[in-house]
Amino acid sequence: MMNFTTHNKKFLFNLVAILFWLAVWQAIYLVVQNNILIPAPLEVFSRLRELVLLKSFWLNIIFTIYRVFVGVCLALALGTFLGILSGVNRFCYELLSPLVVAVKSTPIMSFIIVALVWFGSQNVPIFICFLIAFPIIWTNIQEGITNVDRKLLEMAAIFQVSKLMILKNIYLPEIKPYFISGFLTIIGLGWKATVTAEVLSLPVHAIGSRLYDARVFINAVDLFALTLAIIGISMLLENIIIRLFVNLRGRKINSAN
Repeated sequence: MMNFTTHNKKFLFNLVAILFWLAVWQAIYLVVQNNILIPAPLEVFSRLRELVLLKSFWLNIIFTIYRVFVGVCLALALGTFLGILSGVNRFCYELLSPLVVAVKSTPIMSFIIVALVWFGSQNVPIFICFLIAFPIIWTNIQEGITNVDRKLLEMAAIFQVSKLMILKNIYLPEIKPYFISGFLTIIGLGWKATVTAEVLSLPVHAIGSRLYDARVFINAVDLFALTLAIIGISMLLENIIIRLFVNLRGRKINSAN
């Protein structure tokens, strides 16, 4: 009963917050009285409903999600591998650390411009998503390896435990929270970076390309509707992934019991 009440309260607070900001939006619209600058909320939601019914809208969304998926998977694979190497090998860490710092410090717009020269418009968003996600995963995995309990490693060495067992029973449990934290972080960042890259690279099927079209034709209603769709899908993806992790953790606990 307590959980149900808490859930209701959370839902109510979220609803009040949404209604509050919608009221602020409506108030700004009434003050400005200019659809080019601030379109009416009702117009935007009406347009969003029309877009949701279009096949082309979902095609754009699917292609954008695909680019995020590929970029994130590449970052997870390479970032995890090099993060482990950097955690166990000081030379590897010193070699990669300046590169990671440079990637973190460079504005995303610079990378997009360079990528437009290197790749086709279809692959630029994937490359940008990878660049944004890789340093986060690399840093998290490297820190996880570095923070492994040295006493456990010394004990494993004394008892001549195999490297495979050390990796499975010492390193992996230690880096798991770092990996999950990094993964959840790069989903949101990767989505935003991919859409940003699409706005500039203009792939054929992309939600970012539709944002660019709305700007070129000074269509504020479409611009706001697409932005709401982007925010909504980003939140949906993050929630789905979080729930998957929670369910997997719950199953492991139940199976252990």
